[in-house]
Amino acid sequence: MPAAKKQTKAENSVVLCICGMAGSGKSTLARRVAEKYRLRYYSGGDALMALALEQGYSPLERGWWESKEGLSFLKKRGKDPSFDEAIDRKQLEMAEKGNVVFDSWTMPWLLKKGFKIWLEASSEKRAQRIVGRDRISFDEALEALNQKERRTRAIYRKMYGFSLGEDFEPFNFVLDTETLNAEEVFQVLCLVIENVVLK
Repeated sequence: MPAAKKQTKAENSVVLCICGMAGSGKSTLARRVAEKYRLRYYSGGDALMALALEQGYSPLERGWWESKEGLSFLKKRGKDPSFDEAIDRKQLEMAEKGNVVFDSWTMPWLLKKGFKIWLEASSEKRAQRIVGRDRISFDEALEALNQKERRTRAIYRKMYGFSLGEDFEPFNFVLDTETLNAEEVFQVLCLVIENVVLK
């Protein structure tokens, strides 16, 4: 029963971080991986949205992070690191318990353990995906991505000293998704998880 052994091991000890810039597909893939291997799923982005809701924002529509309101919240985060610090503390606590998949921009650098995956794609390719997702023009999507990424990089560089999307040192596996669809990326990740992480 090799499959059962793999599943038990995942349920008890696995910590996965799936990371990539906006539009890389990290959230959808992290959820699918968590479901397949019966792991808990935790999204740093979802936690930040919950905080934004408490602050009076309306982060309920798809593509909110790339909207004017989402970028405004991002600017506010840049001035007050307490939002991010609270979420990162929660994620570190969850990592200690194991059995979790993180969709997070900080955990690959803050966690000493776990298997860390980066999904790479050009800003143009990611903007194309956002056009289909959010029904906005390509130019609008690309500009929103560029703004978001500049501000997000500045936040994490100031807080923790790493360069998001430029520093790949923490990652165990980097996958170029430029010419792959979501299903192909998922199948590759499953092969890596089963043959490296759960072996």
